[in-house]
Amino acid sequence: MSSGIDLDYPFSGRWLVQNSPADRIPSHGTHRFATSHAIDFVPVGEDSRTAPITFSGLVRPEPPERFPGFGRPILAPADGAVVAVHDAEPDHRAHRGLPSIGYALTQPRRVAAGWTALAGNHVFIERGGIVVALCHLQLGSAAVRTGQHVRAGELIGRCGNSGNSTEPHLHIQAIDGTHIEGANAVPMTFRGSLPRNREIVDVPLAHGVG
Repeated sequence: MSSGIDLDYPFSGRWLVQNSPADRIPSHGTHRFATSHAIDFVPVGEDSRTAPITFSGLVRPEPPERFPGFGRPILAPADGAVVAVHDAEPDHRAHRGLPSIGYALTQPRRVAAGWTALAGNHVFIERGGIVVALCHLQLGSAAVRTGQHVRAGELIGRCGNSGNSTEPHLHIQAIDGTHIEGANAVPMTFRGSLPRNREIVDVPLAHGVG
């Protein structure tokens, strides 16, 4: 396994940290699909909260447009080459409260369906033999193509709710190859450190990105 890769944050604004490897490894409870060092960032508003919970949201799935970060720009976290782009998965409704229980029961079906069913729309960026995967992007939002070279901070897509996602967020992981089923996880840091669960990351708005 590689010793690690340091990245820039792939966004601006306020984001809540979840499933951080700073708190436990494997961060997502499994080593499958090389997710042991993956991390999730949930976009939040100026009040550091996601969409308010309503009675309706507790009993039925909610449209992803209700959430403050749906469609928020996702940026390249490093200079590199785009080695994969997938942009065909729909954004499904968000699941909180009682709907989250039913959604959890369908998890084995998504795992059995493979990587794309879990990642949803995604972009792979390769730098120095390490591939960074950015997942759950919004349908139709990919702003890059395979073979393209990108610079850190360049727009690559928008935050969505595709794949295995209960509400709009960004899942990011680093691996040592493009074949996810046979790849090994690579530890990541962001600007030299790794945020912990429940921490709010506040990144100033990048010039020209909106």
